[in-house]
Amino acid sequence: MNTESHSQTAAFLWSIADLLRGDFKQSQYGRIILPFTLLRRMECVLTTTRPAVLQAAEEHKDKTDAVREKILVRTAQQQFFNASPLTLATLSDTQTAEDLM
Repeated sequence: MNTESHSQTAAFLWSIADLLRGDFKQSQYGRIILPFTLLRRMECVLTTTRPAVLQAAEEHKDKTDAVREKILVRTAQQQFFNASPLTLATLSDTQTAEDLM
């Protein structure tokens, strides 16, 4: 990523943080809002391959972690993947949401 692109990305993320700040102080953005913004962006990138990754994760659960990781990275067509059935949207439907409140 070149410097200009990096600066544009950072500016975009800060503009989103300004919109979402709600009860959070500006000093808390780096610890709370920006990580969730990044998680959501990563989730969006993986949306198209998500069903295939979940299926591959289930099919190859008996493989070693190293082999399984190579398979899932290839399936996700990215350098990262999410083999969890949870998403940010479905997380609020779980007991976890109640535990956090």
